[in-house]
Amino acid sequence: MRAMLAAMIFVAAGASAHAQLTKSSPPGVTPKQVTTVPVRPAPQTPADGANAMTQAERLALQSDLAWVGDYNGTISGEASERMIAAIKQFQKAKGGKQTGVLSAQERSVLAQTARRRQEQVGWKMVTDPGTGVQLGIPAKLVPQQTSDAGGAKWSSSGGAIEVLLTRRKQAGPTTAGLADREKKEPGRSVSYTAVKPDFFVLSGLQGPKKFYLRGTFRGDEVRILTILYDPATENTVGPVVIAMSSAFNPFPAGGQAGAPPARKSVEYSTGVVVSEDGAIIADREATEGCLAITIGGFGNADRVAEDGDRGLALLRIYGARGLKPLNLAGGAGVSAVDIVGIADPQAQGGRSAVSSVKAEGTQVGGGGDSALSPSPPPGFSGAAALDGGGRFAGLALLKPLVVAGPANAAATAQAALVRPETVRDFLKKHRVDAAGSSTGARGAVVRVICVRK
Repeated sequence: MRAMLAAMIFVAAGASAHAQLTKSSPPGVTPKQVTTVPVRPAPQTPADGANAMTQAERLALQSDLAWVGDYNGTISGEASERMIAAIKQFQKAKGGKQTGVLSAQERSVLAQTARRRQEQVGWKMVTDPGTGVQLGIPAKLVPQQTSDAGGAKWSSSGGAIEVLLTRRKQAGPTTAGLADREKKEPGRSVSYTAVKPDFFVLSGLQGPKKFYLRGTFRGDEVRILTILYDPATENTVGPVVIAMSSAFNPFPAGGQAGAPPARKSVEYSTGVVVSEDGAIIADREATEGCLAITIGGFGNADRVAEDGDRGLALLRIYGARGLKPLNLAGGAGVSAVDIVGIADPQAQGGRSAVSSVKAEGTQVGGGGDSALSPSPPPGFSGAAALDGGGRFAGLALLKPLVVAGPANAAATAQAALVRPETVRDFLKKHRVDAAGSSTGARGAVVRVICVRK
């Protein structure tokens, strides 16, 4: 209120001064020029920032905050104090000002950090064939799987981590009654209970392990997800538990919860020519599962190698002439880059023109790769990034955001910059002499067209 009154007084005073200074002046005297100072709007509050987002944006934000270990709650897409507190915690951990409202750069860093955590544990959505239940599984943590009529089990090699999916028939179940029954399981010490009309949650200790349980029913069919893990694995498993709970879809009726968007039947991306004999560096995901890959202006290409961890693919065309491979030497990755690529034809009226956009890169973790903000347009995945001197600064990759939450969440593409030495090492491993002489990325980038079923 005081700030508002002060602003009003300031405006009134400014208006009065302006009126005094613009009165008619004596002949021959030039009137003084008055500069109007605009009144700045009040800073955006965390609640304003949360409410200004779409539900899909909040779902993605909550999912990412859960993956980095700052959000411990239901991934629902609803604005909440818990979500704002998690934003502040993330900002504190990154050494930033705890405003509760993420800048574009902070949001990009958060998304890339979350995606790396997903990749580290091998997060994927699966459908249990026996029940049709859809759930998220950290495949690298629990690679061993068994199943029977009563459900399924995923476990680590030493048994420190277990994921159990169980089903049973029970007459007249209620969530309260189911929760009471589960509490009485031998060896369980329950420290947290939440009972809702349509599901219940329990957590605590089961013998020497921690456990988290989420269950529900439909008719007389009961389905329960239980996660057991050694306390020593808490830092790794804790964020995964939140994601698994929110992604758990015991009675799926529509799309798969938390799943990546469906692959396009025709997907456009960008590639960079790196050798005179037809080697092209490209995005692994954009060239995955293709019945045919075509390079605009040059014809068909083969996909000869990939790096799943870094998202790189090596393509090769044969018999092409006039290639202008990009010089990949000298770049070290920088914060400000120009990204040169070819946008999706829908974004440029069916054309295939090369264009460039600017972005800022922020390093994520200790791997050296960076998050890019803002993300380049669709079709730019695999584009070349250049520093201020026109030198190769890395490869820009667009990654769809995988949300652990309701299936109606719109996945948003986030951008990462793969550092130059990573690209060079990948090419060297596959015996590609990337000794291109061209420093003009516009002549080296090509459109990559993947045709799927």
